Amino acid sequence: MAHRSSTAPRRQRRELYNADAFHRRRRMAVPLSRELRTRFHRRSIPVRKGDTVRILSGSYVGSEERVARVDRRSYTVILNNITLKTGEQKQKPLPIRTAHLLLTKLNLSDAWRRRILSVAKEELTPEELGTPTSTPEETGAAPSAASPATPPEEDTMKLTDAEREFIEDAGTEEHGPPAKAVRKQPEPPSTPEEKVIAGEIPPKDTTAETKPSAPPKSRAKPRPPKSEDDA
Repeated sequence: MAHRSSTAPRRQRRELYNADAFHRRRRMAVPLSRELRTRFHRRSIPVRKGDTVRILSGSYVGSEERVARVDRRSYTVILNNITLKTGEQKQKPLPIRTAHLLLTKLNLSDAWRRRILSVAKEELTPEELGTPTSTPEETGAAPSAASPATPPEEDTMKLTDAEREFIEDAGTEEHGPPAKAVRKQPEPPSTPEEKVIAGEIPPKDTTAETKPSAPPKSRAKPRPPKSEDDA
């Protein structure tokens, strides 16, 4: 007996939220491009990590990016280099619904997926199998003998006659005997303080010039003389 789905919106939403992993995977099927349709004879297939999709609507319409993560809990897909700016001027991944995507390249590294599409492993390219292609620079192999060796780059810096003479003199001084160091004579002292420091003038004896301090004078007022009336 065929499964009947209700036309009531509330029951459709409840079925969408209460679906198990099997039905969630089937709901996240993405249509294939024309080239993939003629090759695999299918119209759609569930998207998975590693597939390349094209965005059909939105601000990133027309861009093709690789799938970084599939979130079956919210029925969305996270793509590489598709971000959204937040209020704090930060970049965060922009989740996209599968209804706005179109599959252009498939990740066929899984044997179960190749079995579903009836494709042999020998018919696939290394990019479809998910194996990176190695270059001679990465493997460290020596270049072939047929390729001509690149000539060394010539020094295009031009020197003047004065610079050449300076370089030649510096080369002869390096190989010649070391020059004797000339000791610079100190300048004679000019101020009296410098002469005292150098020892030419003896320092003055400041203890003999000091005078003893006088005793402090009393500030008492003189008494007035006694008169005859007081006697």
